[in-house]
Amino acid sequence: MTEASAFLASPLGLLALRGTDDGLRAVQFMSTPVPVVTATPAHQVPGCLQEAYRQLQAYFERELREFSVTTDVVTGTGFQQLVWATLPAVAYGRTASYLDIARQLDNPGAVRAVGAANGQNPLAIIWPCHRIIGANGQLTGYAGGLSRKRWLLDFERPSLQTSLF
Repeated sequence: MTEASAFLASPLGLLALRGTDDGLRAVQFMSTPVPVVTATPAHQVPGCLQEAYRQLQAYFERELREFSVTTDVVTGTGFQQLVWATLPAVAYGRTASYLDIARQLDNPGAVRAVGAANGQNPLAIIWPCHRIIGANGQLTGYAGGLSRKRWLLDFERPSLQTSLF
């Protein structure tokens, strides 16, 4: 199983997408220039990368609000994976707090652990950790940087509501 990469120019900068025939493994913001790579023939690019690319483009064109790409994340602790599994339930235009997520997992004392898990989310935007905010409504932490988190929330703002799921 060979992992392949694709790059998408977005309003937030370049996104790196990685995946295999089994599914999408990562969507990450690029902070450095892309190294020179040889082109992979289109028939060798996993379908999940093509689909993630298409869905992300549609998201940025305001034509898609919910992602359905097949994922194959092989990283993360059991707790991190539980947190990541809750993220898609926070709908486009809504936010939830780290405490809301901890309560959803029946572990209200795990607020900081939820924040740490969000910081390790391998599928930026697809698993919308940008929609998770502080209990006081403040923007806190985002692996892609707070300016990107603010941009994403503002982008979704026409229908933004503060409530859980």
